[in-house]
Amino acid sequence: MDQDKILSSAQAWTQPPFDEKTVAATQAMINANDDNFKESFYKDLEFGTGGMRGVMGVGTNRINKYTLGKNTQGLSQYLLQEFPDEQVKVAIAYDCRHNSQELAQVVAQVLSANNIKVYLFPELRPTPVLSYTVKKKGCHAGIVLTASHNPPEYNGYKVYWQDGGQLVPPQDKEILNLINKTQFSDINFNGKGELIELLGEEDDNNFIEDSIKSGKIAGDIDRSRLKIVFTSLHGTSITMVPETLKRAGYTDLHVVKEQAFPDGDFPTVNSPNPEEPAALKMAVDLANQIHADIVIGTDPDCDRLGVAVRDNEGNMTLLNGNQTMIAMTDFLLRQTDLGSKKAPFIGSTIVSTPMMHDLASKYEVECKEGLTGFKWIAKMILDHPDQDFIGGGEESFGYMVGDFVRDKDAVTASLLACEMYAFAKAQNSTAYQELLKLYLEHGLYQEKLVSLVKKGISGAEEIKQMMIDLRENSPAQIGGQDVVIMEDYATSKRHNKELDKTEDIDLPKSNVLIFYLADGTKIAARPSGTEPKIKFYISAKTELDSIDNYFAKRQQLFDKMDGILSDLGVQ
Repeated sequence: MDQDKILSSAQAWTQPPFDEKTVAATQAMINANDDNFKESFYKDLEFGTGGMRGVMGVGTNRINKYTLGKNTQGLSQYLLQEFPDEQVKVAIAYDCRHNSQELAQVVAQVLSANNIKVYLFPELRPTPVLSYTVKKKGCHAGIVLTASHNPPEYNGYKVYWQDGGQLVPPQDKEILNLINKTQFSDINFNGKGELIELLGEEDDNNFIEDSIKSGKIAGDIDRSRLKIVFTSLHGTSITMVPETLKRAGYTDLHVVKEQAFPDGDFPTVNSPNPEEPAALKMAVDLANQIHADIVIGTDPDCDRLGVAVRDNEGNMTLLNGNQTMIAMTDFLLRQTDLGSKKAPFIGSTIVSTPMMHDLASKYEVECKEGLTGFKWIAKMILDHPDQDFIGGGEESFGYMVGDFVRDKDAVTASLLACEMYAFAKAQNSTAYQELLKLYLEHGLYQEKLVSLVKKGISGAEEIKQMMIDLRENSPAQIGGQDVVIMEDYATSKRHNKELDKTEDIDLPKSNVLIFYLADGTKIAARPSGTEPKIKFYISAKTELDSIDNYFAKRQQLFDKMDGILSDLGVQ
C-alpha cells in the first residue's frame, strides 16, 4: 500500500470542486491518519458482479455524491455518444438505505444537467420495478441506488441497459473507460428540473398487473385457502408484494408488522438477508402462532426471496436458494404449454445446482448456464431472441419468471411460490412433499455454501492469495476423491485430468475456479464481487430410493461436504 499515493489522493479532496463539508471531513481524516482514512482513499471504488457497492462516506473508495456523480457523468457522456439523434431517457429508483433518496436526487441532477430525460420514482421501489420501467418507458438506461442485503453502512449503484438487464459486455467496459477518464471537476451537478419527471400510481399498477400475468399460473384454484406470512425485512418489497398477492387472490396474508416499515438500520435483524435463517425468525414465529402454510421474506431491494414451508412433520423449514429454484422451475415448466413456445429454455449459473440440467432434460428444454449474476441470464434472453425464456435462478435466493423483468424479481417470484404451494394444497400435497418427489425422480442433490469474510485491505490481499494458491497448487484429491476436471474461468480453460485434455470455456472471464471430483461432486471457489468475502460452493448427489430415507441420505451428503471443506481448510 503506497502511503504517498493515499495522501496525494486525499489532498485532492481538500480543494475545489469539493464542497466545504467534504473538504473539512477529508482534512480531519488526513490528520487522523487511521485505518478508516487509508481504507477510504487507497483505491477507487470498483464495479463488481452486481454494480458498485461500498461503505458510505468521504473518499475515492466510498459511496458519496462525488463517486456517484463521476459514474453518472461518465455514463451520461456514453449515452449521448451512443444515441446522438435521440432524446436519451434514464429511469432511477432507490431503496430504503440511508442517503438513497438524496443520492438518487444527485444522480437525477447530473443526468438532467447533461440534457438527459429522467424518470424518477418519488419513493423507494423494488429493484425489479426499475428493470421493468426501463423497458416499459423505452429508456436507454436505468440506475438503482441499493446495496441489496449488505450491512447498514453500505449503499450502491447499479446500471441497467435498454433491455432492462444490468450492464454486460461490451457496454460495461466502454462505460467504465469513460468513467475512469472523467475527473471530479467534470461533474455537472446543475440539474434541469424540467427534464425530471416523477413516476406515479399508474406505473406501479402496470408493474403489478404484468407481475400477476407472469406469476399467476396455477389455474382455477382457491387461493384464499393458503395462509401466508410475509416480511419485507424493513425494505422496499412492502410497496409491492402484499398488494400483488392480494390482487392475485391471496387474501389470507399476514405481514410481520415489526418489520413492515422501511428502515436502513434494519433494527430487528443482524442482517437483512433472507439466505440466513435468523433473518426470517420473526416471520417463522408468527407462522407457528397462526398455523400458516408458507413464509416469504425479501431482501431490502426486493430482488431475492427466502421461502419457508412446512415439512412432513409440520415444522417450518427454510428452503435454500437451490431448492426454491428447483421447486419453482419444475412447477413453472409443468404449468407452461411448452409446445406453444419457441425453443424454450431455462437459465442458471455455474455455481448453482446441476439439478437444473436434469429438469431441462425431463421437459426437453434447454438449460443455459452463465456466470454468477442475473445480468448473464438477462444476456441469454438478449442474445437469443429466437428462443423463449421460461424462468431461471441462482443459488443466492434469486429467481426470474419470464422476461417481462430482466433481473431477479422477488415480487413475481413470491407470487410464483404461493402459486406452487396453493396448487400442491389443492392436490392434497405440500410444496415440501413435491420437492421430495423431485429428489426421488432425479436423485438427491444437496448444496452447501461457506462464505469467509475478509474485510479491509489485508482481507482483500488474503482473498487474492487464496485464489492464487488454489490455482498454482491445484489439489489432486479433495475429500478422498480424485479431482478429474478443473475449470478456471479467469483463463477460460477446462482441463480434464483423466483424458489429459484442455479445452476452452465459452463464457466471459471471471475469477472463479471449479473442481469436479470422480464421484460427481462439484466445488467452486469465487471471491464475491460486492462484499469482502470469498465463497466456496459445494454440490453433492446420491440416489434416493425412498422418502423415508431422505434425512439419512441428506446427512451422508452433508458429512461428505464437511469433509471437503475441512480438506480445503475453510471449515
